[in-house]
Amino acid sequence: MKILLVSRIDNPDALAFTDRIGRILEKEGSEVKYDHDTANSLGVAGCSLAEANPEVVIAIGGDGTILRTIQQMDRPIPVLGVNWGEVGFLADLEPSNALEFIRTLPRGFSVEERMRITLSNDDSCLGTALNEALIVTTRPAKMLKFSILVDGITTEEFRADGLLISTPTGSTAYAMSAGGPIVDPRIQGFLLVPLAPYMLSSRPHLISSDRHLQIKLDSAKPAHLVIDGQKTIGVGSSMIIEVRRSQYPALFVDIRRNFFEKVDKKLRKL
Repeated sequence: MKILLVSRIDNPDALAFTDRIGRILEKEGSEVKYDHDTANSLGVAGCSLAEANPEVVIAIGGDGTILRTIQQMDRPIPVLGVNWGEVGFLADLEPSNALEFIRTLPRGFSVEERMRITLSNDDSCLGTALNEALIVTTRPAKMLKFSILVDGITTEEFRADGLLISTPTGSTAYAMSAGGPIVDPRIQGFLLVPLAPYMLSSRPHLISSDRHLQIKLDSAKPAHLVIDGQKTIGVGSSMIIEVRRSQYPALFVDIRRNFFEKVDKKLRKL
């Protein structure tokens, strides 16, 4: 089996764990490669995702490590996350039980699909997000004006510090901190969460991904579009952003763990 290992590089323990996993998998017959940053930190040869062409990517780190890895994929590749961060909601394994499961991978595994969203303007793709896209002012403490259009109909207009356009997967991330609901990741929908809206009636919306969703920004202040916390794009003060369900979902190795069990363990008992 061809495996790519990706580790957070600012934590010596995570790097040591990654090195240990690599050595064990190689000894048991797998073809193991490391991404460039991980390889440089370990003093071994590295390669890009495209060059590795792996069957599975094992990411040792927090959610940022996993999101950054998925952002680099031209095509969906199954990802298995080992939590070496804070909450690590996208990482299904903890270091204490990771090695035992990882050694079973060459015998086969099932995958879980997670919906992503694609954002565009005038048929120009702005990016694809697994967790969320954030539209936020470039000037702190200044508000932006938004209009939400569903199937061509303006359903809401409001002013706010920003707007989160989240997937169900991202509902347990920034959107939850901003007051949004926890959404079952099996649901196909767009979650809209205004940030500090200047209107009591501006509440989070969950909209079917089958609908045509547009976000209209019309403000006197410029804004940024931040995708999964990894990519920032200047969008000026006026733009219509089309939001669609991505053709390609993210793929995660399925460890047969119930989503709501994970919510209880990682979020309710922090």
